[in-house]
Amino acid sequence: MKRVHFIAIGGAIMHQLALALQRSGAVVSGSDDAIHDPAKTVLQEAGLLPENFGWFPEKITPDIDAVVLGMHAKGDNPELLRAQEMGLPIYSFPEFIYQAAKDKTRVAIAGSHGKTTITSMVMHVLRKAGKAFDYLVGARLEGFDHSVQLSDAPVMILEGDEYPASALEKRPKIFFYHPQITLLSGIAWDHINVFPTYENYFSQFETYLKMLAPGATLVYNAEDQEVIRAVENYGEHLRCIPYFMPDYRYEDGQAFLEKKDGTAIPLSVFGSHNLLNLMGAKEICAALGVDDASFYNAIADFSGAAKRLEKAFETEKVVAFRDFAHAPSKLKATLDAVREAYPNRKLIALFELHTYSSLNKDFLAQYADSMAAADAALVYFSAHALELKRLAPLQKEVVHEGFGRADLEVFDEVAALQARVKTLVETSNEPVCLLLMSSGTFEGTDWSVVGR
Repeated sequence: MKRVHFIAIGGAIMHQLALALQRSGAVVSGSDDAIHDPAKTVLQEAGLLPENFGWFPEKITPDIDAVVLGMHAKGDNPELLRAQEMGLPIYSFPEFIYQAAKDKTRVAIAGSHGKTTITSMVMHVLRKAGKAFDYLVGARLEGFDHSVQLSDAPVMILEGDEYPASALEKRPKIFFYHPQITLLSGIAWDHINVFPTYENYFSQFETYLKMLAPGATLVYNAEDQEVIRAVENYGEHLRCIPYFMPDYRYEDGQAFLEKKDGTAIPLSVFGSHNLLNLMGAKEICAALGVDDASFYNAIADFSGAAKRLEKAFETEKVVAFRDFAHAPSKLKATLDAVREAYPNRKLIALFELHTYSSLNKDFLAQYADSMAAADAALVYFSAHALELKRLAPLQKEVVHEGFGRADLEVFDEVAALQARVKTLVETSNEPVCLLLMSSGTFEGTDWSVVGR
Protein backbone atom coordinates (compact mmCIF):
# COMPACT_ATOMS: atom_id res chain seq x y z
CA MET A 1 0.00 0.00 0.00
CA LYS A 2 1.71 3.15 -1.24
CA ARG A 3 -0.56 5.76 0.33
CA VAL A 4 -2.34 5.40 3.69
CA HIS A 5 -4.49 7.90 5.59
CA PHE A 6 -5.04 7.69 9.36
CA ILE A 7 -8.26 8.94 10.94
CA ALA A 8 -7.28 9.68 14.59
CA ILE A 9 -3.54 9.49 13.93
CA GLY A 10 -2.68 10.69 17.45
CA GLY A 11 -3.56 7.41 19.18
CA ALA A 12 -0.84 5.56 21.08
CA ILE A 13 -0.59 2.73 18.55
CA MET A 14 -2.01 4.65 15.58
CA HIS A 15 0.84 7.14 15.44
CA GLN A 16 3.40 4.38 15.88
CA LEU A 17 1.86 2.41 12.99
CA ALA A 18 1.92 5.57 10.87
CA LEU A 19 5.63 5.98 11.60
CA ALA A 20 6.31 2.33 10.77
CA LEU A 21 4.62 2.71 7.38
CA GLN A 22 6.51 5.90 6.68
CA ARG A 23 9.80 4.10 7.42
CA SER A 24 8.78 1.39 4.96
CA GLY A 25 8.36 3.97 2.19
CA ALA A 26 4.61 4.62 2.23
CA VAL A 27 3.14 8.11 1.87
CA VAL A 28 1.27 8.73 5.12
CA SER A 29 -1.27 11.41 6.05
CA GLY A 30 -3.60 11.79 8.99
CA SER A 31 -6.07 13.83 11.02
CA ASP A 32 -7.17 14.15 14.63
CA ASP A 33 -9.15 16.59 16.73
CA ALA A 34 -6.47 16.66 19.45
CA ILE A 35 -2.97 15.20 19.75
CA HIS A 36 -0.92 15.24 22.94
CA ASP A 37 2.67 14.42 23.75
CA PRO A 38 4.54 12.19 23.28
CA ALA A 39 2.64 11.50 20.02
CA LYS A 40 2.52 15.20 19.09
CA THR A 41 6.28 15.72 19.22
CA VAL A 42 7.04 12.40 17.54
CA LEU A 43 4.67 13.11 14.65
CA GLN A 44 6.00 16.64 14.28
CA GLU A 45 9.59 15.41 14.05
CA ALA A 46 8.53 12.92 11.36
CA GLY A 47 6.64 15.57 9.38
CA LEU A 48 3.32 13.81 10.01
CA LEU A 49 1.66 16.20 12.45
CA PRO A 50 -1.52 17.62 10.84
CA GLU A 51 -1.29 21.35 10.13
CA ASN A 52 -4.65 21.88 11.80
CA PHE A 53 -6.59 19.76 14.26
CA GLY A 54 -10.02 18.59 13.20
CA TRP A 55 -11.62 16.46 10.49
CA PHE A 56 -11.25 17.44 6.84
CA PRO A 57 -13.16 15.35 4.27
CA GLU A 58 -11.14 16.93 1.46
CA LYS A 59 -8.13 14.93 2.67
CA ILE A 60 -9.88 11.78 1.47
CA THR A 61 -8.90 11.40 -2.20
CA PRO A 62 -9.21 8.58 -4.74
CA ASP A 63 -5.46 7.85 -4.77
CA ILE A 64 -5.52 6.63 -1.13
CA ASP A 65 -4.88 2.88 -0.99
CA ALA A 66 -6.14 2.38 2.56
CA VAL A 67 -7.74 4.28 5.43
CA VAL A 68 -6.88 3.22 8.99
CA LEU A 69 -9.63 4.08 11.48
CA GLY A 70 -8.68 4.66 15.13
CA MET A 71 -10.96 3.78 18.06
CA HIS A 72 -11.13 7.47 19.00
CA ALA A 73 -13.00 8.30 15.77
CA LYS A 74 -16.80 8.07 15.88
CA GLY A 75 -19.09 6.44 13.34
CA ASP A 76 -20.22 9.83 11.98
CA ASN A 77 -16.67 11.12 11.44
CA PRO A 78 -16.72 13.30 8.28
CA GLU A 79 -13.55 11.73 6.86
CA LEU A 80 -14.89 8.23 7.50
CA LEU A 81 -18.16 9.08 5.76
CA ARG A 82 -16.27 10.42 2.75
CA ALA A 83 -14.09 7.31 2.58
CA GLN A 84 -17.21 5.12 2.69
CA GLU A 85 -18.85 7.15 -0.08
CA MET A 86 -15.75 6.70 -2.26
CA GLY A 87 -15.54 2.97 -1.55
CA LEU A 88 -11.99 3.12 -0.19
CA PRO A 89 -10.64 0.17 1.82
CA ILE A 90 -11.13 0.97 5.54
CA TYR A 91 -9.32 -0.95 8.28
CA SER A 92 -9.11 -0.79 12.04
CA PHE A 93 -5.47 -0.96 13.08
CA PRO A 94 -5.62 -4.68 14.04
CA GLU A 95 -7.21 -5.47 10.66
CA PHE A 96 -4.45 -3.51 8.95
CA ILE A 97 -1.76 -5.24 10.99
CA TYR A 98 -3.15 -8.62 9.97
CA GLN A 99 -2.97 -7.66 6.29
CA ALA A 100 0.65 -6.64 6.78
CA ALA A 101 1.52 -9.81 8.70
CA LYS A 102 -0.71 -12.49 7.16
CA ASP A 103 2.28 -14.31 5.60
CA LYS A 104 4.26 -14.30 8.87
CA THR A 105 4.20 -16.48 11.97
CA ARG A 106 1.98 -14.39 14.23
CA VAL A 107 2.36 -14.58 18.01
CA ALA A 108 -0.37 -12.87 20.07
CA ILE A 109 -0.13 -12.22 23.82
CA ALA A 110 -3.66 -11.98 25.25
CA GLY A 111 -5.28 -11.75 28.69
CA SER A 112 -6.48 -9.23 31.26
CA HIS A 113 -3.06 -8.46 32.68
CA GLY A 114 0.65 -8.90 31.99
CA LYS A 115 0.33 -8.52 28.21
CA THR A 116 2.79 -5.66 27.81
CA THR A 117 5.36 -7.22 30.13
CA ILE A 118 5.20 -10.67 28.52
CA THR A 119 5.33 -9.19 25.01
CA SER A 120 8.33 -7.08 26.04
CA MET A 121 10.09 -10.07 27.59
CA VAL A 122 9.66 -12.09 24.39
CA MET A 123 10.96 -9.20 22.27
CA HIS A 124 13.95 -8.71 24.56
CA VAL A 125 14.94 -12.38 24.39
CA LEU A 126 14.44 -12.71 20.62
CA ARG A 127 16.57 -9.64 19.99
CA LYS A 128 19.40 -10.99 22.15
CA ALA A 129 19.06 -14.38 20.44
CA GLY A 130 19.59 -12.71 17.05
CA LYS A 131 16.16 -13.63 15.63
CA ALA A 132 14.45 -11.32 13.14
CA PHE A 133 10.90 -10.28 14.04
CA ASP A 134 8.35 -7.51 13.69
CA TYR A 135 6.30 -6.34 16.64
CA LEU A 136 3.47 -4.31 18.11
CA VAL A 137 3.68 -3.50 21.83
CA GLY A 138 1.83 -0.96 23.94
CA ALA A 139 4.75 0.62 25.81
CA ARG A 140 8.23 1.99 25.40
CA LEU A 141 10.86 -0.73 25.76
CA GLU A 142 14.58 -0.30 26.33
CA GLY A 143 16.56 -1.35 23.26
CA PHE A 144 13.71 -0.59 20.83
CA ASP A 145 13.24 2.80 19.18
CA HIS A 146 9.59 2.24 18.34
CA SER A 147 6.57 0.27 19.54
CA VAL A 148 5.56 -0.90 16.03
CA GLN A 149 7.84 -2.38 13.40
CA LEU A 150 6.92 -3.73 9.97
CA SER A 151 9.58 -5.34 7.79
CA ASP A 152 10.24 -8.57 5.88
CA ALA A 153 10.90 -10.49 9.12
CA PRO A 154 9.24 -13.95 9.24
CA VAL A 155 7.68 -13.50 12.71
CA MET A 156 5.47 -10.83 14.30
CA ILE A 157 4.98 -10.46 18.06
CA LEU A 158 1.65 -8.83 18.92
CA GLU A 159 0.28 -7.47 22.17
CA GLY A 160 -3.40 -8.18 21.65
CA ASP A 161 -6.02 -6.62 23.90
CA GLU A 162 -9.73 -7.28 24.19
CA TYR A 163 -10.88 -3.68 23.67
CA PRO A 164 -12.98 -3.02 20.51
CA ALA A 165 -11.06 -2.42 17.29
CA SER A 166 -12.92 0.66 15.96
CA ALA A 167 -16.26 2.44 15.67
CA LEU A 168 -17.09 0.22 12.70
CA GLU A 169 -15.71 -3.01 14.11
CA LYS A 170 -16.63 -3.33 17.77
CA ARG A 171 -15.20 -6.80 18.30
CA PRO A 172 -11.99 -7.16 20.39
CA LYS A 173 -8.69 -6.46 18.67
CA ILE A 174 -7.39 -9.96 19.45
CA PHE A 175 -10.05 -11.43 17.16
CA PHE A 176 -8.30 -10.06 14.07
CA TYR A 177 -4.74 -11.37 14.40
CA HIS A 178 -5.46 -15.10 13.82
CA PRO A 179 -2.18 -16.18 15.47
CA GLN A 180 -0.51 -19.54 15.07
CA ILE A 181 0.94 -19.12 18.58
CA THR A 182 -0.81 -17.34 21.44
CA LEU A 183 -0.67 -16.89 25.21
CA LEU A 184 -3.49 -16.33 27.70
CA SER A 185 -2.16 -14.64 30.83
CA GLY A 186 -5.24 -14.24 33.02
CA ILE A 187 -8.91 -13.29 33.06
CA ALA A 188 -10.23 -10.59 35.43
CA TRP A 189 -13.14 -8.25 34.65
CA ASP A 190 -12.26 -4.92 33.05
CA HIS A 191 -13.70 -2.37 30.58
CA ILE A 192 -17.16 -2.16 32.18
CA ASN A 193 -18.16 0.42 29.55
CA VAL A 194 -17.86 -2.28 26.86
CA PHE A 195 -18.48 -5.48 28.83
CA PRO A 196 -21.25 -4.73 31.36
CA THR A 197 -21.06 -8.11 33.14
CA TYR A 198 -18.22 -10.44 34.02
CA GLU A 199 -19.65 -13.31 31.99
CA ASN A 200 -19.90 -11.05 28.96
CA TYR A 201 -16.23 -10.16 29.43
CA PHE A 202 -15.21 -13.79 30.01
CA SER A 203 -17.04 -14.88 26.85
CA GLN A 204 -14.68 -12.77 24.72
CA PHE A 205 -11.82 -15.09 25.64
CA GLU A 206 -13.96 -18.16 25.01
CA THR A 207 -14.72 -16.83 21.53
CA TYR A 208 -11.05 -16.06 20.98
CA LEU A 209 -10.03 -19.63 21.76
CA LYS A 210 -12.78 -21.03 19.53
CA MET A 211 -11.55 -18.86 16.65
CA LEU A 212 -8.00 -20.24 16.78
CA ALA A 213 -7.12 -22.70 14.02
CA PRO A 214 -6.91 -26.41 14.94
CA GLY A 215 -3.40 -27.25 16.10
CA ALA A 216 -2.49 -23.68 17.01
CA THR A 217 -0.23 -23.39 20.06
CA LEU A 218 -1.84 -22.01 23.24
CA VAL A 219 0.44 -21.17 26.16
CA TYR A 220 -1.71 -20.54 29.23
CA ASN A 221 -1.42 -19.50 32.87
CA ALA A 222 -2.20 -22.66 34.83
CA GLU A 223 -2.30 -20.66 38.09
CA ASP A 224 -5.47 -18.81 36.99
CA GLN A 225 -8.70 -20.76 37.52
CA GLU A 226 -10.67 -18.68 35.03
CA VAL A 227 -8.05 -19.30 32.34
CA ILE A 228 -8.23 -23.01 33.12
CA ARG A 229 -12.03 -22.87 32.80
CA ALA A 230 -11.78 -21.28 29.35
CA VAL A 231 -9.10 -23.70 28.17
CA GLU A 232 -10.95 -26.78 29.40
CA ASN A 233 -14.15 -25.67 27.65
CA TYR A 234 -12.71 -24.38 24.38
CA GLY A 235 -9.11 -25.55 24.00
CA GLU A 236 -9.58 -29.13 22.83
CA HIS A 237 -8.55 -28.33 19.26
CA LEU A 238 -5.34 -26.57 20.36
CA ARG A 239 -1.82 -27.60 21.36
CA CYS A 240 -2.01 -26.46 25.00
CA ILE A 241 1.11 -25.69 27.03
CA PRO A 242 0.62 -24.64 30.69
CA TYR A 243 3.01 -22.49 32.68
CA PHE A 244 3.36 -22.19 36.46
CA MET A 245 4.91 -20.03 39.15
CA PRO A 246 8.64 -20.83 39.45
CA ASP A 247 10.67 -21.09 42.63
CA TYR A 248 12.39 -17.84 43.56
CA ARG A 249 13.88 -15.92 46.46
CA TYR A 250 14.87 -12.37 47.37
CA GLU A 251 18.23 -11.02 48.50
CA ASP A 252 18.32 -7.33 49.45
CA GLY A 253 15.34 -6.54 47.22
CA GLN A 254 16.65 -8.47 44.20
CA ALA A 255 14.75 -11.48 42.88
CA PHE A 256 16.58 -14.71 42.03
CA LEU A 257 14.94 -17.35 39.85
CA GLU A 258 15.82 -20.80 41.16
CA LYS A 259 16.35 -23.43 38.46
CA LYS A 260 15.83 -27.15 38.84
CA ASP A 261 19.59 -27.80 38.63
CA GLY A 262 20.12 -25.86 41.87
CA THR A 263 21.51 -22.70 40.28
CA ALA A 264 19.82 -19.29 40.54
CA ILE A 265 19.50 -16.46 38.04
CA PRO A 266 19.58 -12.86 39.31
CA LEU A 267 16.81 -10.79 37.72
CA SER A 268 16.33 -7.10 37.04
CA VAL A 269 12.55 -7.32 37.62
CA PHE A 270 10.73 -8.40 40.78
CA GLY A 271 7.32 -9.52 41.97
CA SER A 272 5.63 -12.91 41.81
CA HIS A 273 3.41 -11.74 38.94
CA ASN A 274 6.50 -10.87 36.90
CA LEU A 275 8.10 -14.24 37.70
CA LEU A 276 4.93 -15.87 36.41
CA ASN A 277 4.98 -13.62 33.34
CA LEU A 278 8.56 -14.69 32.76
CA MET A 279 7.59 -18.37 32.62
CA GLY A 280 4.92 -17.60 30.04
CA ALA A 281 7.46 -15.69 27.94
CA LYS A 282 9.82 -18.66 28.22
CA GLU A 283 7.25 -21.02 26.67
CA ILE A 284 6.55 -18.57 23.82
CA CYS A 285 10.27 -18.24 23.10
CA ALA A 286 10.62 -22.04 23.17
CA ALA A 287 7.86 -22.28 20.54
CA LEU A 288 9.97 -19.91 18.42
CA GLY A 289 13.11 -22.01 18.74
CA VAL A 290 14.90 -20.42 21.71
CA ASP A 291 16.41 -23.02 24.06
CA ASP A 292 16.21 -22.69 27.85
CA ALA A 293 19.87 -21.72 28.32
CA SER A 294 19.59 -18.90 25.79
CA PHE A 295 16.34 -17.68 27.36
CA TYR A 296 17.74 -17.54 30.90
CA ASN A 297 20.92 -15.83 29.71
CA ALA A 298 18.89 -13.17 27.89
CA ILE A 299 16.15 -12.54 30.45
CA ALA A 300 18.52 -11.76 33.34
CA ASP A 301 18.99 -8.13 32.28
CA PHE A 302 15.39 -7.47 31.20
CA SER A 303 14.51 -4.32 33.15
CA GLY A 304 10.84 -4.07 32.29
CA ALA A 305 8.61 -1.94 30.07
CA ALA A 306 7.82 1.70 30.71
CA LYS A 307 5.52 2.25 33.72
CA ARG A 308 5.59 -1.42 34.70
CA LEU A 309 7.22 -1.23 38.16
CA GLU A 310 9.57 1.33 36.64
CA LYS A 311 11.80 3.09 39.16
CA ALA A 312 10.81 6.76 39.21
CA PHE A 313 13.47 8.05 41.60
CA GLU A 314 15.50 7.08 44.66
CA THR A 315 16.85 9.11 47.55
CA GLU A 316 18.46 8.16 50.84
CA LYS A 317 15.02 7.66 52.41
CA VAL A 318 12.65 6.96 49.48
CA VAL A 319 12.58 4.53 46.57
CA ALA A 320 9.67 5.25 44.23
CA PHE A 321 8.12 3.15 41.46
CA ARG A 322 5.49 4.01 38.88
CA ASP A 323 3.17 1.39 37.46
CA PHE A 324 0.37 1.29 34.89
CA ALA A 325 -1.86 -0.70 37.28
CA HIS A 326 -5.49 0.33 36.98
CA ALA A 327 -7.69 -2.80 37.13
CA PRO A 328 -8.25 -4.41 40.57
CA SER A 329 -6.18 -7.53 39.82
CA LYS A 330 -3.29 -5.43 38.51
CA LEU A 331 -3.44 -3.15 41.54
CA LYS A 332 -3.24 -6.05 43.97
CA ALA A 333 -0.46 -7.84 42.07
CA THR A 334 1.67 -4.70 41.91
CA LEU A 335 1.22 -3.91 45.61
CA ASP A 336 1.97 -7.50 46.63
CA ALA A 337 5.12 -7.48 44.50
CA VAL A 338 6.49 -4.33 46.11
CA ARG A 339 5.56 -5.52 49.62
CA GLU A 340 7.38 -8.80 48.99
CA ALA A 341 10.50 -7.13 47.60
CA TYR A 342 10.68 -4.39 50.26
CA PRO A 343 9.38 -5.93 53.50
CA ASN A 344 11.36 -3.54 55.72
CA ARG A 345 10.13 -0.28 54.18
CA LYS A 346 6.96 1.67 54.86
CA LEU A 347 4.83 1.16 51.74
CA ILE A 348 2.89 4.27 50.72
CA ALA A 349 0.60 3.46 47.79
CA LEU A 350 -1.10 6.05 45.57
CA PHE A 351 -3.73 5.06 43.03
CA GLU A 352 -5.36 7.37 40.49
CA LEU A 353 -8.85 6.50 39.28
CA HIS A 354 -8.42 7.31 35.60
CA THR A 355 -10.10 4.67 33.39
CA TYR A 356 -13.82 4.53 32.66
CA SER A 357 -14.20 1.39 34.77
CA SER A 358 -12.32 2.74 37.79
CA LEU A 359 -14.34 5.98 37.76
CA ASN A 360 -17.65 4.14 37.52
CA LYS A 361 -19.36 3.87 40.90
CA ASP A 362 -20.89 0.52 39.90
CA PHE A 363 -17.40 -0.98 39.41
CA LEU A 364 -15.71 0.38 42.54
CA ALA A 365 -16.63 -2.61 44.70
CA GLN A 366 -14.27 -4.70 42.55
CA TYR A 367 -11.39 -2.88 44.28
CA ALA A 368 -12.25 -4.26 47.73
CA ASP A 369 -9.04 -5.32 49.55
CA SER A 370 -6.89 -4.59 46.48
CA MET A 371 -4.68 -2.18 48.50
CA ALA A 372 -4.37 -4.34 51.62
CA ALA A 373 -0.59 -4.71 51.27
CA ALA A 374 0.05 -0.97 51.72
CA ASP A 375 0.88 0.65 55.05
CA ALA A 376 -0.75 3.84 53.82
CA ALA A 377 -3.28 3.80 50.96
CA LEU A 378 -4.32 6.95 49.08
CA VAL A 379 -6.73 7.22 46.12
CA TYR A 380 -7.08 10.24 43.82
CA PHE A 381 -9.58 11.20 41.12
CA SER A 382 -10.24 14.44 39.24
CA ALA A 383 -13.45 16.10 38.12
CA HIS A 384 -11.80 16.65 34.72
CA ALA A 385 -11.36 12.90 34.16
CA LEU A 386 -15.03 12.34 35.00
CA GLU A 387 -16.08 15.06 32.55
CA LEU A 388 -13.96 13.62 29.73
CA LYS A 389 -15.61 10.23 30.18
CA ARG A 390 -19.05 11.80 30.58
CA LEU A 391 -19.57 10.21 33.97
CA ALA A 392 -21.57 11.59 36.87
CA PRO A 393 -19.69 13.35 39.69
CA LEU A 394 -18.11 10.93 42.16
CA GLN A 395 -18.30 11.30 45.92
CA LYS A 396 -15.28 10.57 48.12
CA GLU A 397 -17.47 8.52 50.42
CA VAL A 398 -18.47 6.22 47.55
CA VAL A 399 -14.82 5.64 46.65
CA HIS A 400 -13.95 4.94 50.28
CA GLU A 401 -16.76 2.40 50.57
CA GLY A 402 -15.76 0.63 47.35
CA PHE A 403 -12.20 -0.07 48.49
CA GLY A 404 -13.34 -1.47 51.82
CA ARG A 405 -10.42 -0.11 53.83
CA ALA A 406 -11.18 1.97 56.91
CA ASP A 407 -8.00 4.06 56.82
CA LEU A 408 -8.10 4.73 53.06
CA GLU A 409 -7.58 8.43 52.23
CA VAL A 410 -9.40 9.81 49.19
CA PHE A 411 -8.46 13.05 47.38
CA ASP A 412 -9.91 15.04 44.50
CA GLU A 413 -7.22 17.76 44.53
CA VAL A 414 -3.72 16.75 43.49
CA ALA A 415 -2.00 19.49 45.54
CA ALA A 416 -3.61 18.18 48.72
CA LEU A 417 -2.58 14.66 47.79
CA GLN A 418 1.02 15.66 47.23
CA ALA A 419 1.13 17.56 50.52
CA ARG A 420 -0.24 14.54 52.39
CA VAL A 421 2.33 12.21 50.83
CA LYS A 422 5.13 14.61 51.71
CA THR A 423 3.94 14.61 55.34
CA LEU A 424 3.77 10.80 55.42
CA VAL A 425 7.34 10.56 54.10
CA GLU A 426 8.76 13.20 56.44
CA THR A 427 7.15 11.71 59.55
CA SER A 428 8.08 8.11 58.78
CA ASN A 429 10.61 6.58 61.16
CA GLU A 430 11.62 3.99 58.57
CA PRO A 431 12.69 4.11 54.92
CA VAL A 432 9.81 4.48 52.45
CA CYS A 433 8.74 2.73 49.28
CA LEU A 434 6.42 5.02 47.29
CA LEU A 435 4.24 3.31 44.69
CA LEU A 436 2.49 5.47 42.06
CA MET A 437 -0.19 3.54 40.18
CA SER A 438 -2.12 5.05 37.30
CA SER A 439 -2.88 4.81 33.59
CA GLY A 440 -2.71 8.62 33.73
CA THR A 441 -0.13 11.01 35.21
CA PHE A 442 -1.66 12.41 38.44
CA GLU A 443 -2.08 15.67 36.45
CA GLY A 444 1.63 15.68 35.59
CA THR A 445 2.70 15.89 39.24
CA ASP A 446 6.44 15.82 40.03
CA TRP A 447 6.64 13.32 42.90
CA SER A 448 10.39 13.58 43.39
CA VAL A 449 9.81 16.62 45.62
CA VAL A 450 8.39 14.41 48.37
CA GLY A 451 11.70 12.63 48.75
CA ARG A 452 13.88 15.71 49.09
